[in-house]
Amino acid sequence: MKTYSRLTLAFLLLILIVPQVAVADPASEWEKAYEQSQSLGGDGKYKEAIVFAKTALELAEKNWPNDSPHSNSLYALADLYHSQGLYGKAEPLFKQCLAIGEKNLGPDHVDVAAALNFMALNYLYQGKYAEAEPLYKRSLAINKKALGPDHIVVSTNLNGLAKLYEEQGKYAEAEPLYKRGLAIDEKALGPDHPYVATALNNLGLLYEDQGKYAEAEPLYKRGLAIHEKALGPDHPYVATALSNLAAIYRATDREAEAEKLEKRAAEIEAKER
Repeated sequence: MKTYSRLTLAFLLLILIVPQVAVADPASEWEKAYEQSQSLGGDGKYKEAIVFAKTALELAEKNWPNDSPHSNSLYALADLYHSQGLYGKAEPLFKQCLAIGEKNLGPDHVDVAAALNFMALNYLYQGKYAEAEPLYKRSLAINKKALGPDHIVVSTNLNGLAKLYEEQGKYAEAEPLYKRGLAIDEKALGPDHPYVATALNNLGLLYEDQGKYAEAEPLYKRGLAIHEKALGPDHPYVATALSNLAAIYRATDREAEAEKLEKRAAEIEAKER
């Protein structure tokens, strides 16, 4: 029969009594940090979210360089910076995310198109129109080829490019893009979808910027009706739609009608505070 010395027995007893220190699992640690960054960012707690996003990025760079956790972490941190208007900090992260996507997926993948779109938007918000335009165009071309010309994602691309032209006062170039995006939304989602209301609002704003109030008014009215039906009479989007229509009434000397809409918009906004 095998026997043990007192020292050996004491050591075996120590193993049973003392809790074993678990080795940290990088994948679990990354997932936890990443999810925390997403949750906090969604709540608008950007300072706290950035701490977790940086932790996730560090783990990804160490354990999965140039793989999906790495690109996801880059995008998460870039998006947090972008959401705060820190476009300069977001830019190199978006670029790195795009480079990883192109290397791993190829230049014509829809995820690459999405990365191009994010970069373009970041440039747009900085007023870097020359840098944004080729990215929007390339993203649009990829999605048209991969998804078809009538896909809802193509509509998003069209609206982004139209907004770029609108910001530069290139209204003639923007108008057909907004109209095409609206047609895609109506076909894909139906005429009463909130996305259609947003598309109507975008086109209405373009006309309003040009002083084409007669063209803008029916678009704003239809967008308002869609939002009220789909989202309810007290939704913040309804308040925005009311304010847009009120602006048309102000511009066309219908002060009483404008005041009525502005009052209702203010009441909705007060409820949200």
